Amino acid sequence: MEVKIGVQNAPREIVIESPQTADEVENAVAKALDGTAKLFTLTDEHGRRIIVPSDRLAYVEIGEQAARKVGFGTV
Repeated sequence: MEVKIGVQNAPREIVIESPQTADEVENAVAKALDGTAKLFTLTDEHGRRIIVPSDRLAYVEIGEQAARKVGFGTV
């Protein structure tokens, strides 16, 4: 699933492909925004962790599950 994270005072957004479900990402955002968690943390499909301080979180856009691309070009 594609997740876009906006960070305050950063010129570009963070875009990752995450194996987490939309509900899991939404719960992590809710915990970060209500003060339960001081850090917003996600893991991408390669196992890398993305950590953003909760007070710097501008927005999180949760996309649909991405279909795996096969081949050398898009038709």
